[in-house]
Amino acid sequence: MQDVAARAGVSIKTVSNVVNGYPHIRPATRERVEEAIDHLGYRINETARSLRTRRTDMITLAVPELSLPYFAELADSVIQAADARGLTVLIEQTSAGRSREVDVLTGKRRNMTDGLIFSPLELGPEDLALFDVDFPLVVLGERVFGAPADHVTMNNVAAAQAATLHLASSGRKRIALIGGHEGEHVGSAALRTTGYRQGLEEAGLPYDPALVAEAGLWHRSTGAEAMGRLLDEGVEIDGVFALNDALALGALHALHARGLDVPGDVAVIGFDDIDDARYSAPTLSSVDPGREQIAQTAVGLLVARIADADAGPFRRVVPDSRIIGRESTGDAPTSGAETVVAVQEGGVERVEPQGEPAAV
Repeated sequence: MQDVAARAGVSIKTVSNVVNGYPHIRPATRERVEEAIDHLGYRINETARSLRTRRTDMITLAVPELSLPYFAELADSVIQAADARGLTVLIEQTSAGRSREVDVLTGKRRNMTDGLIFSPLELGPEDLALFDVDFPLVVLGERVFGAPADHVTMNNVAAAQAATLHLASSGRKRIALIGGHEGEHVGSAALRTTGYRQGLEEAGLPYDPALVAEAGLWHRSTGAEAMGRLLDEGVEIDGVFALNDALALGALHALHARGLDVPGDVAVIGFDDIDDARYSAPTLSSVDPGREQIAQTAVGLLVARIADADAGPFRRVVPDSRIIGRESTGDAPTSGAETVVAVQEGGVERVEPQGEPAAV
């Protein structure tokens, strides 16, 4: 920097202002400094700079599994949102392992970035103390509520209820659920199952445990296996609500393999509205949980905490959700057509003190 200043005939401070984009510099001065930088091949020492500013301009996104399309697409959205703010994203994959999730909050790598966006699958309400950290944190998902951190979640119950009613509105009376987690009281499966049961009740349909197919990890393979079990057991089915799109795509495969028509014999709807839903055969109806809004909001909340750790009470944000009707539920009479229905109770932001959240 001293060499650049000498060649341009300016102070080191002026060189620093040019390098850091300070706006109030005469054009002729900026041009001389930039010419000196190009001639000398000067590059900022980012390590020294981060030591001085205590900023790395990097954030961490920790997700369970990038092989799941939802998390891959979420990561892409977070990267774009961060890039627009001049930030780089470090991705950590926890593989839904408890020890890996604990390490995300407490491990040595935490010091490599300025803040963390974290989607846990194994940590739960009993682990709230782990979330009391001394760095900016935004929590995603439905496993941990009431943590001392900003939280961006989903409109799971209302969206699942709307998905079930979407099937019932087309005359489906035997609606199966694929992806249940028996005994789970916290998390996406529990909340979406609650919404499914509320949808059945609102439609005047009885709840039948025989229509609920368990699936551990929500992959295409487990969706196909769960769908196959229901068909092998001879359960009468004319509709399927899969708790994510990967399960739904697996279910479509199993239905096709048995020679069943979708949506003629069985209508299918998923959850997450991943890109594959537009290109399956038939195209897959799904719940759009507001992934782009989740990414933008999470990055925005984290940036605000990085700038000011005392930026007011923690926030819990519930993005807007929509039902995207396509061919698998008979909503797309022409190729590429979609039916879009807003889900009520979305777009909610709550400002909360630390402790238990308000009821969703």
